Amino acid sequence: MKLIARKLSFTSSSKDDINAFALPDHHLVLFTGLIEDCENEAELCGVIAHEMAHMENGHIMKKLIKEVGLSILISMTSGNASQDIAQNAIKVLSSTAYDRNLESDADITGADYLMKADIDPEAFAGFLYRMSSREKDYPKQLFWISTHPSSEERTKAIINYISDKNYQKKMVLDSTQWAQLLLSVMED
Repeated sequence: MKLIARKLSFTSSSKDDINAFALPDHHLVLFTGLIEDCENEAELCGVIAHEMAHMENGHIMKKLIKEVGLSILISMTSGNASQDIAQNAIKVLSSTAYDRNLESDADITGADYLMKADIDPEAFAGFLYRMSSREKDYPKQLFWISTHPSSEERTKAIINYISDKNYQKKMVLDSTQWAQLLLSVMED
């Protein structure tokens, strides 16, 4: 993982939304609602690995070019962009507008990252499966046109991908440390 050698910065946003997103320059935003929704550290690591995969695979720039446009990106990098343009770019990145292929790629790359780090990728699949139970309230037609594959599809793809792989499952945080992390998130 090339990303380990680079600076990765995190921001926790006090929002109840269950969301995380990657920004340029290896910056990751995690909403406290997402952290609180994770049942264990391996699920949270799965989400982080997924977002890291978006960063490493160049998905952020692909998304910005598609959604914002190349000319605006050039003006942003040359210092000629207005604050409105920069805010629009952040809004685009925080949306769920990655296409299905990029999401699937980030899921599989994230699973690889987890296995290399001896973290259970099944936990991330389990997190997505729980998300799929919430999606059942939406009409099926929405998923067909959605930019994300359904969480149930993503779960199955990860489980199929890891089914013939050998990997270790080590805890990153023990249950006491996990509880302390959750408590500190809730206090903010």
